[in-house]
Amino acid sequence: MNIIISTSSMVPIYEQICGRIRNMIASGELNSGDALPSVRSLAAQLKISALTVKKAYDSLEAEGLCATVHGKGTYVTAENTALLKEQRQMEIEKELETVIIRAKNYGMDKEQLTSLFEMIIEESL
Repeated sequence: MNIIISTSSMVPIYEQICGRIRNMIASGELNSGDALPSVRSLAAQLKISALTVKKAYDSLEAEGLCATVHGKGTYVTAENTALLKEQRQMEIEKELETVIIRAKNYGMDKEQLTSLFEMIIEESL
């Protein structure tokens, strides 16, 4: 599992781990039943405290994205995969709504905004 953390980031390390694992689940890189690295092995790989990894796994478990089986490890669950994707879509919708309102306040009409949006999509994807 490829998790990269930044010690200079303002985001706590356990949240960086959670975010990366959430992204991997949402993208299908991790599927239901897939094992996550053990707390100790991920801590050693990232050169951080095992307690930090444990906190990340506990947080993911509270969200329903993984489950820990004592003595066996932590596994991805399918419970909230669809919910995670829906939450992310809602976040994007809110951001787009904010941009649309700002564009309207700047005097842009639907055609101008649509044209701009299509141009950005073509350049970005």
